[in-house]
Amino acid sequence: MTVYDVARALPGIEELRDHSRGLAMVEAVLSPEWESRYYSFDAHWSETEQLASMKDGQGGEYTIVLSPAGAFARVFDHESPLSPFGPVADGQTWPGVLDGVPEAFREYLTEPAFTDEDGVHVTTACLWREPADTAWQTGPVEFTGLEDREDPDGSGRFLHLLTDRSPEAYAEWAADYYERPVDLEAVRHVLALRPLTTEVVTALNPELTLADLVVDTREIGYPTA
Repeated sequence: MTVYDVARALPGIEELRDHSRGLAMVEAVLSPEWESRYYSFDAHWSETEQLASMKDGQGGEYTIVLSPAGAFARVFDHESPLSPFGPVADGQTWPGVLDGVPEAFREYLTEPAFTDEDGVHVTTACLWREPADTAWQTGPVEFTGLEDREDPDGSGRFLHLLTDRSPEAYAEWAADYYERPVDLEAVRHVLALRPLTTEVVTALNPELTLADLVVDTREIGYPTA
């Protein structure tokens, strides 16, 4: 699976935004400490932008900027042969990864949060979608010589729960990641963006209350009753 396959499987911008908010809310309940969360969502990244993000704690991540201009997504897999820090790329973003990025998203090519101290874009896969687009777009990335790699750019692995948006997929992943059972119906409730209830919160984390989640709910922009 490469970024081309992922581009065909990702949903539209609004569905991706809603699902990202749901993922972040479930994570906020399961993992009260923000630093330990896998998925996050900042509904107030700037006055006009929101940010969906993932960090695996081992150097892998994605960020998706959502704005009136559309959506700009980058993935970084530090183990990928496309990594700027690997022996093949020689300190540069892999050829083609950022080619063709529209003017509406060009500012993100120099965004400090997405580049290293030398200004190199820390990215192994990039996708974007403007409001009028009917599909996600990518640059002309060449994967010659990497055919034996199942997921050469990391996009399939790191964007898995955005391409498979079923509650079952998340519950299975979370049970493995957090090493404890995860209530499927509670996950279903949150991913559907229904207002949190005491019962749902308790089912996911009996140590939390609704009051504990007020700040997270506001940050994520999660619907309230």
